[in-house]
Amino acid sequence: MSMAKLVIMAVKVEGRSKSEVARDYKISRYWVHQLVRRFEEEGEAALVPRSRRPRSSPHAVPAVVEEEIVRLRKRLSDRGLDAGAQTIAAHPERSHGSTPAVSTIWRVLVRRGFVTPQPQKRPKSSLHRFCADQPNERWQMDVTHWQLADGTGVEILNVVDDHSRLNVAADARAITLAADVVTTFRNACARHGIPASVLSDNAAIFTGRTRGNGRVAIEIELGLLRVRFHHSRAYHPQTCGKVERFHQTQKKWLAKQKPPTTIKALQTQLGRFARYYNTQRPHRALHRHTPAEAFAARPKAIPNGPLIDPHYRVRTDTIDTTGCITLRHNSRLHHIGLGRLLAGTKVTVLIADLQIRVLDANTGQLLRGLTLDPTRDYQKRGVKPGPPKKPQMQ
Repeated sequence: MSMAKLVIMAVKVEGRSKSEVARDYKISRYWVHQLVRRFEEEGEAALVPRSRRPRSSPHAVPAVVEEEIVRLRKRLSDRGLDAGAQTIAAHPERSHGSTPAVSTIWRVLVRRGFVTPQPQKRPKSSLHRFCADQPNERWQMDVTHWQLADGTGVEILNVVDDHSRLNVAADARAITLAADVVTTFRNACARHGIPASVLSDNAAIFTGRTRGNGRVAIEIELGLLRVRFHHSRAYHPQTCGKVERFHQTQKKWLAKQKPPTTIKALQTQLGRFARYYNTQRPHRALHRHTPAEAFAARPKAIPNGPLIDPHYRVRTDTIDTTGCITLRHNSRLHHIGLGRLLAGTKVTVLIADLQIRVLDANTGQLLRGLTLDPTRDYQKRGVKPGPPKKPQMQ
């Protein structure tokens, strides 16, 4: 039985005074009078609980503001862009000079069914963030995959500044080769300056240390520029988290665009997104500034690493059955002919950029010295064709 019905029965049926009922049930005498009056006017309908909502709310969000929030949410989502409360708040602030609080926008999105409240997460203050202190202090680079309209797979090489999140470069190619990485890096340096360091994963186009401690094209390029080159731990993409997160934002936008039919059309889309991302989209990690604003706000870091001269290394090998050994230079494999009579011989190879000397590992005898021709796969011995003869020192 509700309290209202109990009070009315005590007054109407038992005949008790209103003051006595109010005192016994610990409610106000005014409320007892109100219940009795409603019962006399409305009958049983007076017992139904009524809304306590105020007739007016002076601090409520105006309808025009709420509709603008909803409109921005839909527009950003349809374009494949971030549409959270903080991103929505930045747009009217830039256009009108004022905006509702982020918490107000969030409540509007929840009330309109755009957001489902989640359990309380770990506070951001407890996270230890790793971020470069200056622009160009560290660039992160990585390759991600996308598809053209006909299903053809392509690769996108993205380069992101660690401090400002600036999209330094985004180049689409059918296959990204080691020489392509150098081309992208040089073009990015021409626009934004040379970074102090570069961070990447352990893909074959980024490092040769997994294949006999060699060096690929980008490693040689960075060594000559005194740019330090770091690689993430194997199977640990979190180290390159900023460029990995950029892949996600970029692909979310691309998925909302018309599928490109050519790599050139895809490159146009990447350029359009980079302009929006760098100059218009406020970034949460940058206190709602754009990457371009953050990149321009501080002095740029400059290279200060050691100068690593062109490719110097010593390696051991065994001459194969065709009388050759293989050597990788600038991410391209070359075959050096030594003669079939030497098949199975263990050799020591002294490499100073393009100057190659091949020694017998047991005797130290010089088997061949040559200047590598980077344009040719097979490095000819320069001997006349015919049956193999006893090898001579060259």
